[in-house]
Amino acid sequence: MTEYDFELDESKDLASLNFGGKTEEEVKENVKYVEENLWTKLERVGKKISFAKDILALVRYMRDPNVSWHRKAIVTAGLIYFISPIDAIPDITPLIGYLDDLGVITALLKFLGHELVPYYNS
Repeated sequence: MTEYDFELDESKDLASLNFGGKTEEEVKENVKYVEENLWTKLERVGKKISFAKDILALVRYMRDPNVSWHRKAIVTAGLIYFISPIDAIPDITPLIGYLDDLGVITALLKFLGHELVPYYNS
């Protein structure tokens, strides 16, 4: 179990998740969704992408209890986009399928800047 002890409504689909993270409880639900689904996608595509270490740093950042829930909401939204099979460019598209995911992760890395550096070494 994670540091967030709550139940996720299994009837929710991806479209109903609140990407804005309007409340702390919604952010916790989104964090749980990421934790439940991220590892499956990383196992499947981890060798195909060059930014897997960045994804892991973002997950460590998201799990840090000292990070505000507002910042976790931003990271969680980006990770949900990475996990989601519904992308601007489908992941099954040869060569360019992960470019949109890379763009979202790069934007997160740029937004967080040096704040994320300690999470690469954890």
